[in-house]
Amino acid sequence: MAFWNRRRSIEAITSFEGGSRLKATMSWPHLIALGVGAIVGTGIYTLIGVGAAKAGPAVMLAFLVAGLVCVFAALAYAELATMIPASGSAYTYSYAALGEMLAWVIGWSLILEYSLVVSAVAVGWAGYFNGFMESIGWALPAALTSGPFGTDTPGIVNLPAVGIVGVVAGMLMLGTRESATVNAVLVVIKVLALIAFVAIAAPHFDPANLQPFMPFGFGKTVDSNGVEVGVMAAAAIIFFAFYGFDAVSTAAEETRNPKRDLTIGIVGSMVVCIIIYMVVAAAAVGSMPFGQFAGSPEPLAFIARTLGSETAATIIAGAAIIALPTVLLAFMYGQSRIFFVMARDGMLPRALAKVSAKRGSPVLMTGVTAVLMAVVAGLFSLGELAALANAGTLAAFIAVGASLIVLRIQQPNRERMFKAPAWPLVGAGAILGCIYLFISLPVSTQVNFFIWNGAGLVIYLLFARRNTRIAKGEETAA
Repeated sequence: MAFWNRRRSIEAITSFEGGSRLKATMSWPHLIALGVGAIVGTGIYTLIGVGAAKAGPAVMLAFLVAGLVCVFAALAYAELATMIPASGSAYTYSYAALGEMLAWVIGWSLILEYSLVVSAVAVGWAGYFNGFMESIGWALPAALTSGPFGTDTPGIVNLPAVGIVGVVAGMLMLGTRESATVNAVLVVIKVLALIAFVAIAAPHFDPANLQPFMPFGFGKTVDSNGVEVGVMAAAAIIFFAFYGFDAVSTAAEETRNPKRDLTIGIVGSMVVCIIIYMVVAAAAVGSMPFGQFAGSPEPLAFIARTLGSETAATIIAGAAIIALPTVLLAFMYGQSRIFFVMARDGMLPRALAKVSAKRGSPVLMTGVTAVLMAVVAGLFSLGELAALANAGTLAAFIAVGASLIVLRIQQPNRERMFKAPAWPLVGAGAILGCIYLFISLPVSTQVNFFIWNGAGLVIYLLFARRNTRIAKGEETAA
């Protein structure tokens, strides 16, 4: 069999060597908290301003479009995660359905996604932290609140962004269950802050603020300043606000009852978050003209402050400071597991696939991951990171849709604890919707994505294809 088409059997994927199996400690409440913690974060707290600048009041429609695409992907994830209860997410499913080389591409894209999500959220968190510190009279030097790249006001390093990555990495190193429990508490704080924002903004709702509803049109266009605008341009960025449920699938191996709890965690977290997002977006764009808050690094706090609720603005900013790290935790968790599984499969050096005997988690890989993410967060801006992270995620979601279709056709009789309804529509919806969103991304982002994967393919051809378990004869290809 050609190396690029080698596939791992599901039986092999779900059997683990004694020293490299992760410890099962989580149940469905932890998974829903992990999903909501990952999904509700920088996207609604900060990117709503970026989206409004591109779509105007129709940013609500952009949220809906991105959410619908994610619903298709979430249903596909739920079926595959319960059928293949192993860490690795889209990378693992692709290895079983699409072949080794495509699995590498998806794993490499997931590394891009998770690394940049954590870095982008850290930058978004730093925006709220800096605003909060300034509001209490303890403003940090400008040179230490902005990286040198991708910003109009370049500094030396975004020190708060680097610091929060280190704090979250330390939490994860303490252990999966312990960090999941802290995450659940912080998720409650974050959701309560959004409810408080809606309560403040809703009384100021003015239909006039929604006119014109779609000032830049639906499809992606370029305005007079060379900026890509339109509902789809906004949706391609706001898509960042919805994914996170895929981080739940990386917890498959650490879930006590994966066949039941993964479905609840993935689908449940998506439903909760779509409702939250639509309500918050409507309250934001209805309370004031979108142009007033579109450029703010802390748009929700800015809106509350402008509406005369200085105390509420401080509370919202404080809640973001406390609770946005739940997104960092979920994605750093997912990234370390992707790295871990790829190393366990031989795609990356196997020395990295070490599980702490005391913690039952990959402490070494978590530390390596944190260093890489901290460097990126300290140097780059939010918008630049979010767009490129979206490209990696869209590639993964396309692969999950394709894997769903391939496994339904090739292995129709395999047990599926959860079956995606109308699976041909779900699979095709995930694939076509994500392709449309990818096309709507900035051209520079598309180019950088292909450069990243071009470099990844070189690594695969030179190292990974010779060192996988199948290539070493440790396992027979499916």
